[in-house]
Amino acid sequence: MAHARVLIPTGALGLGYDRDALARGVAARPDIIAVDGGSTDSGPAYLGRGLSKYSRTTTKAEWRELMEARAAAGVPLVIGTAGTCGADATVDWLYDITCEVAAELGQKLIAARLYSSQNPEDIATSFEAGRISPLPAAPQIGTDTIRACTNIVALAGAEQITAALATGADIVIAGRTTDTAIIAALPISRGCNLGAAWHGAKVGECGAIATTNPASGTILVDFDEAGFTLTPMGEAARGTPYTVSAHMLYENTDPFMLCEPGGVLDVTAASYIALDDRRVRVEGSIWRPGPYTVKLEGARIAGYQCISLTLLRDRRYVANARGWAAEVEARSRSDVISRMGLAESDFDIELRLIGVDATLGPLETPGADPREVGVLAIATAPTEVQASEIGKILNPYLLHYALTDDEPMPTFAFPFSPAEMNRGAIYEFCLNHVLALDDPMAAFRLVTDKVGHG
Repeated sequence: MAHARVLIPTGALGLGYDRDALARGVAARPDIIAVDGGSTDSGPAYLGRGLSKYSRTTTKAEWRELMEARAAAGVPLVIGTAGTCGADATVDWLYDITCEVAAELGQKLIAARLYSSQNPEDIATSFEAGRISPLPAAPQIGTDTIRACTNIVALAGAEQITAALATGADIVIAGRTTDTAIIAALPISRGCNLGAAWHGAKVGECGAIATTNPASGTILVDFDEAGFTLTPMGEAARGTPYTVSAHMLYENTDPFMLCEPGGVLDVTAASYIALDDRRVRVEGSIWRPGPYTVKLEGARIAGYQCISLTLLRDRRYVANARGWAAEVEARSRSDVISRMGLAESDFDIELRLIGVDATLGPLETPGADPREVGVLAIATAPTEVQASEIGKILNPYLLHYALTDDEPMPTFAFPFSPAEMNRGAIYEFCLNHVLALDDPMAAFRLVTDKVGHG
């Protein structure tokens, strides 16, 4: 009977996990250890720059533990979307860490690298050939948009991970993948139920988030020909039909359907049964095959920013922070136009009132005046020099601007000196499209190396 046991240590490498839970998972003799390494939660800059958002120190420490777990279990270790964004540069970044750790531990292994980065010229050609289609709410694009991207990645599916595992690799470091692909690949290759493979992978993608104790991190998912069973490894964690079924809503617009390369997962008829007070059994999920497409993500430079922060404590200014900020913004805009010669459409000034409505803006529920207000001034312009200049134009207003003309000049608090902080280039996501492939490996590259063999 087809079976695959997948150990998922944590929702993402760098987030931490319960070490005892991981040890219990290794003792349960999994067939593979799979962990996600990426996220778009922190915005487009990491893809735009091709960098990880997690510290190298933390990544190396956790990766070392997982490499030790892999050696103890004697099974492959797979990471998807290595280095946050899954660009080629971050795959190589984690590969370098792998080589360091292998040398320190005296491990000899085979490492496979699956590259997901795309050449903008190749993607532009595919766009012109009609092989790229927009997803819902995708921005309008043209070849100029594509060529402006500093990084483009394609999201690998189960087929590409299966190809990497077929090399006999002990460790697979994959570029951008769907969160589910690294979990679904082995069960699918072993003949487990296709619907269960994708559904269990979706539930397991973030580790113990699908349990009552998300911080414990580690779960075990058993796949077979009829369904899957989720077992938390954290001592205090429990899986329930609610926690397991609810995960279909996580980062997904439809609680019953999930699009993946080559088809759609349909969980409309799925049943969720508590086997005991910790484990949940799921059956009835269906995989509906479709055209083979992979999602594209791309980021491009959207300008340059300079930010400043000032603090308002005076009760009059706190109570009238919105009006004060509007005046500062209007006067600063006027100065930029008249003194720098920029058109109003060439730049942007935004003052966010921390403690008032910086998060929700006009959707904020009215409440009592805060004790103090942080004014975050954001200047955006086509060049770094221009953004910095706008930041300096804002400076005297943020420090001294009075509510009325007939009162003494106030002085507010700058927590830093200099007050202006250049953020450099800022990025925006500009692709939310899919690329049609005749061969699943056509957009990906696979490289294997011996590590620690001298």
